[in-house]
Amino acid sequence: MHPHINIMGKYFGTDGFRGEANVDLTVEHAYKVGRYLGYYFGKAKTDGERARVVIGKDTRRSSYMFEYSLVSGLTASGADVFLMHVTPTPSVSYIVRTDEFDCGIMISASHNPFYDNGIKVINSQGAKIDAGLEQEIEDYIDGIIPELPLAQREHIGRTVDYSMGRNRYIGYLMTIPTRSFKNIKVGLDCANGAASTVAKAVFDALGAKTYVINREPDGTNINTNCGSTHIEALQEFVLANNLDVGFAYDGDADRCFAVDEKGQVIDGDAILYICGKYLKEKNMLNHNTVVTTIMSNMGLYKAFDAEGINYEKTTVGDKYVFECMVNNDFILGGEQSGHIIFSKNARTGDGVLTSLKLMEVMVERKSSMSELTRGLKIYPQLLKNLRVTSKPEVAADQDVQAVKKEIEAQLGEDGRILLRESGTEPVIRVMVEAESDELCKKYVNQMVQVIDSKGYIL
Repeated sequence: MHPHINIMGKYFGTDGFRGEANVDLTVEHAYKVGRYLGYYFGKAKTDGERARVVIGKDTRRSSYMFEYSLVSGLTASGADVFLMHVTPTPSVSYIVRTDEFDCGIMISASHNPFYDNGIKVINSQGAKIDAGLEQEIEDYIDGIIPELPLAQREHIGRTVDYSMGRNRYIGYLMTIPTRSFKNIKVGLDCANGAASTVAKAVFDALGAKTYVINREPDGTNINTNCGSTHIEALQEFVLANNLDVGFAYDGDADRCFAVDEKGQVIDGDAILYICGKYLKEKNMLNHNTVVTTIMSNMGLYKAFDAEGINYEKTTVGDKYVFECMVNNDFILGGEQSGHIIFSKNARTGDGVLTSLKLMEVMVERKSSMSELTRGLKIYPQLLKNLRVTSKPEVAADQDVQAVKKEIEAQLGEDGRILLRESGTEPVIRVMVEAESDELCKKYVNQMVQVIDSKGYIL
């Protein structure tokens, strides 16, 4: 099994079909995804109507290759294709919904290195397509579904430049903040990715003094020592230029980390704290609840308890956060990794939107970004990934469970231990939060030792 491919579906994992370009994910795969989607949405149409599909991409070298092979497949199946070019994942989700496309496709591997890529299919509501359709696409790729008819003559699809879609999304973002950002010095790290085409324009239009780094994509520098996965670049930039705040996005701009004026990192948990508290104060936090995943820091839960804010915990993955939000009518949720969902405005994590929401709190409260995190004490956390022979066996092992119970008893209210199976590789994640780094290390090692002593570690 190649470590990039998710084992949930054969090709489609929690975040689309992802892998190394031309190794795991090839142009033939992309062509077949296009062929099947064009056929699938086309067969539901009445006479004379065509399936309409919109495509966005990030700045990876291979994104052009996949864009053209998807277009070939879609148009050969009779669909019309609209190209948004380099644009954030959430912009495709927005345009699919507002311009009534049958589906959208984003070509990106998010925060992965430049040589990986992915195909993410978005349904007409702007959310992830259902597993049934993913399975059909996989069956077609594997030849289980017989060859599909090719469109002929006037039924062959066409390709349309749709950069206006990206401009409409930029326009939409500009309407969200209720106040001007005049005279606020803001740093933006665009990760040499999709935010490069959007973020500065939005902040400039809202009146901020905008300083930008990593906005020169060359096809291979996306996420390289920049963006939300390498926040130190922005920390230095904010301090060196005496900025009020900084925001860093990942390659496809669906997540955001902030840096306060002191150079401190504000991760997804801190963003949920700031926005959750603000929404509660304004009586706008539906059901007084914020949705988190089990990886959120216990410091966040203690801070929410102190503020009287309720929270839900889901499995890791923004798709699960969104499901929980939709099913319960919650409006704020997200992950520690900076995937934050404001369901009144978007169906997915949206990095630029998240930065605008944080700016709004800062402007409304007339306070510095560092003051907004007062009351939140993040506990030290240590995470170790162990490659193991069998994830289920480790999880079910009685000795492993006994040691876990023992550690839980010793940590009590002041820490926690988590054993989690990776969704994508033969890995068990051991995570401990405690009051000091030493305690984290002690308990993680204790857990690793017992797993090792039973011969599970590869």
